[in-house]
Amino acid sequence: MDGPTQLLIGGKFQDAVSGKTFASINPATEEVIADVAEADAPDIDSAVKAARTAFNKKNWRNMAARERSRLLWKLGDLIMEHADELAIIETMDNGKPLFESRNVDIPMAAETFYYYAGWCTKIEGETIPVPGNYLNYTLREPYGVCGIITPWNFPLLMVAWKLAPALACGNTAVLKIAEETPLSGLRLGQLCQEAGFPDGVVNVVPGYGETAGRALVSHPDVDKISFTGSTAVGKEIVRTSAETLKKVSLELGGKSPNIVFADADIDAAVKGAFNGIFYGKGEVCNAGSRLFLEKSVHDRMMDKLLEKARRLQPGDPLDPKTRMGALVSKAQMEKVLGYVRIGLDEGAQAVLPGGRVGERGYFVKPAIFDSAEATMRIAQEEIFGPVLSVLTFENVDDLVEKTNSTIYGLAAGIWTRDIGKAHTLARRIQAGTVWINAYGSLSAESPFGGYKQSGFGRELGRYGIDLYTQVKSVWVALD
Repeated sequence: MDGPTQLLIGGKFQDAVSGKTFASINPATEEVIADVAEADAPDIDSAVKAARTAFNKKNWRNMAARERSRLLWKLGDLIMEHADELAIIETMDNGKPLFESRNVDIPMAAETFYYYAGWCTKIEGETIPVPGNYLNYTLREPYGVCGIITPWNFPLLMVAWKLAPALACGNTAVLKIAEETPLSGLRLGQLCQEAGFPDGVVNVVPGYGETAGRALVSHPDVDKISFTGSTAVGKEIVRTSAETLKKVSLELGGKSPNIVFADADIDAAVKGAFNGIFYGKGEVCNAGSRLFLEKSVHDRMMDKLLEKARRLQPGDPLDPKTRMGALVSKAQMEKVLGYVRIGLDEGAQAVLPGGRVGERGYFVKPAIFDSAEATMRIAQEEIFGPVLSVLTFENVDDLVEKTNSTIYGLAAGIWTRDIGKAHTLARRIQAGTVWINAYGSLSAESPFGGYKQSGFGRELGRYGIDLYTQVKSVWVALD
């Protein structure tokens, strides 16, 4: 590992105050890739102070919007210039196939910076026709220091989703990147310096949630927290942030339904169901982990899906032909295997049994449970792995009741040729994103976020600007 492994604070890479490090493990080999500096409360304090200083300096606060735009665009260019390197880092750190890292994650991260580079010059206020002889106008201003806490499943892409709009709006940032996958975030910090961002605008502090994450959320000089991760941790962030009344946005867990009607294009639906749960090893917040099949199409759909799923075998993530890599960690592998046992205990039919592959690396085979019930734990709880629960329905009212029966509301898919039925159902499903005759499509231009306990706030698109700005009303007496 030739990239940076120290903390990036105030434009300089440095060791943690404590001198502690933690190992970044390759989940495919269980070997140590690098020892990374472990941030704790004193390091978070230094990073926040650096971000505050940078926010107040004229070279950032007074930078012309078009100059910020050029910096963001330059960063996007640098990501693409180093795409092969970043993809290998991402694959070695996370275990995802190189095919996904190189063709999806890295280009989408670059596109996010390109997209928000265009927004820098379009963040505008408005005039309001208030009564009386006044000029009333609004300003849309940055919050200041943004604490950004990202997950391990899409390490670089999730940083891009948050950092790009934060910087476009004129904020500074402290990135607490996941301890399981710290390397691409640190390399991105280095690229930010190369792009020309002033020192302290972007600070990168890998560490553990219980120490570094908690210190960032509770720090009195952090103005905004953006978090992607589990619902349980999201709740803890809300509790901790309440002491300082920080602005918080959360993108949390999901248990998304993927619904197939009898009139659907079955071949397309099979592909959508397959990719919906097995893309990214199922370690995807909007994974289509509940497959709802209209009873009359169940057998035909399952025959085709099983035929396709049986051919999917985990393999070396660095092999360009591999389509399923290793789960991110031993703990995650054990969690997924535990849910496979739970499914069996609950009485679901394991038509594809799953299980570990080999004794080295955290490789798990796909698992599909048929005849699942909506109340089963495997159909209620987020597994975050390649485990699919298959349920059936007879009518739309029965379907809606079952799909909305979880605490989550992140995404949903609908497969039908009846477009009127699809639009009607899309309104009834409690989810922040609904795909019709598709599954998993995302773009920097379109908002993403959840209903219910899948979080609040919308990332991407113009909604990302709302997350990182606050509105000021200015009254001018004209008499």
